[in-house]
Amino acid sequence: MRVIGTAGHVDHGKSTLIAALTGTHPDRLKEEQAREMTIELGFGWLTLPNGEEVGIVDVPGHRDFIENMLSGIGGIDAALLVIAADEGVMPQTKEHLAILDLLQIPAGLIVLTKTDIASDSTWLDLLEADIRGAVSDTVLRDAPIVRVSAKTKTGLETLITTLSKILEEKPARLDLNRPRLPIDRVFSMSGFGTVVTGTLSDGHLSVGDEVEILPAGLKGRIRGLQTHTKKEETAVLGSRTAVNISGVDTESIKRGEVIVHPNQYQATRRVDASFRLLKDASAAIKHGDEVKFFVGASETIATLRLLGVEELNAGEEAWIQLELRDPVVTVRGDRYILRRPSPSETLGGGSIIDHQPKGRHKRFDESVLKSLESLMQGTPEEVLFEAALALNIAGIKDVTAKSRLEASNAQDALNALLQNGQLVALEAGEAKTTSDMLIVALPHWNTLSEKISATLEAYHRQFPLRRGIPREELKSKLKLAARVFNSVIHKLAVDHAITEYSIWLAKTNHEIKFNGADQLKVKELMRKFEKNPYATRSVKECQSEAGEEVLNALIELGELITVSQDVIFRKRLR
Repeated sequence: MRVIGTAGHVDHGKSTLIAALTGTHPDRLKEEQAREMTIELGFGWLTLPNGEEVGIVDVPGHRDFIENMLSGIGGIDAALLVIAADEGVMPQTKEHLAILDLLQIPAGLIVLTKTDIASDSTWLDLLEADIRGAVSDTVLRDAPIVRVSAKTKTGLETLITTLSKILEEKPARLDLNRPRLPIDRVFSMSGFGTVVTGTLSDGHLSVGDEVEILPAGLKGRIRGLQTHTKKEETAVLGSRTAVNISGVDTESIKRGEVIVHPNQYQATRRVDASFRLLKDASAAIKHGDEVKFFVGASETIATLRLLGVEELNAGEEAWIQLELRDPVVTVRGDRYILRRPSPSETLGGGSIIDHQPKGRHKRFDESVLKSLESLMQGTPEEVLFEAALALNIAGIKDVTAKSRLEASNAQDALNALLQNGQLVALEAGEAKTTSDMLIVALPHWNTLSEKISATLEAYHRQFPLRRGIPREELKSKLKLAARVFNSVIHKLAVDHAITEYSIWLAKTNHEIKFNGADQLKVKELMRKFEKNPYATRSVKECQSEAGEEVLNALIELGELITVSQDVIFRKRLR
């Protein structure tokens, strides 16, 4: 499941556009409706032409509410940068664009709204050229521009089709089985109690799960889940999720905290990070400056420690260490934003390099700087794991080559990852050499295994009287190379997840069972065989009397034996 977010200057039509797309106006507060301005985060959803349901986070555009915007924009898969045709690129357009770039939002498109007001094609062409210049060195440099009018509904179908295409081209997030839901809303519902909402950034949550709320350390249990107002037993990665929690009071939870499974995460008051100061920052930043730190849905004050430099000028990059006033939950690779507390200004951002540094670094220690450079790539295990993620199913030598690790480090990392189950060997003891052996990262393996299981399950429902799906048919559905497919099937068979029958494949627990009507057909057919045990019957006669599916099932079960296309016998009874 995916989540998209709006971005753009105040009054450029973000909320009106979402209302036109979804049928639901995201402004839920009376003050927002009275002022016709989004203050808090708003939410909606729509179904794309391919059937995928996506959530929408509508963020405030006014500069006074930029920090509310930051609490919702970090967990999105794609952005809609909204620009009004009658005004063009404005100050908050630029600031929101800078934030999208710093967070490295993976996909997006630019929506030119209010084209019913400014409909002159020459003006719109000039405006698009100006927009292209504004986004030229950002993550949206290649984003398509779609002209729409929420008022007249023109361009909305094109917008939805374009958004669907963009999301199809971007891979879904990988499930590392470590659920983390940053909380962006907390409220109480009569008859239900405490409810929180957020975007699930990893793993999955299920009704009945014991959960922990960090950094407070509160324990509770999931009483109910909803996604897009529909009750769910399990919330999946990337979904906008409402979680009803028992055992925790609403007053005890704050926006910015996270819901996790117990003992999987730790809060921190110190992080090491890469940092880029925006090129249009109003002034340099210095060691010891006080800043606001935003990660996930959380914010806190932090003291900035510059490493290797005394100050940082606009457009420059450096390593930094942040001493946080309040604990937060973050992990390596998370993107973050820094803002100046007063006067308010977005300074820049970067990536978390170490979310649990051992202590305060010596600022000009070369070994510290080299260590951070190395950590940017990750530990050997992390580097090799990420290489395996990037290649999906591949030989060990290919994964090692992509990791660029030295041979000894790569081998040690490989052994550790195989031992702890983060990598799965598909051809243990069967490949020509160890370096040829196919391996796959656990998230990819889980996804593929679940897809195969679901495909087999669907086939068994459609054809309950068949032993299983033809091997080649499943291979075609999965679109896997022969060697990879054979290795995957062999691994699943060894793990007793599936059963192989010569050219058929089935779930281990699948059995051919005749329903009431089919049982009557079987009984009548067998009666005719018993009545004349030595009179051969043709296949066509049996098909006509019992049906092709029933006849094939009886042959597959060995109850009937075909001698030729025209001759069929019942199994000899002892």
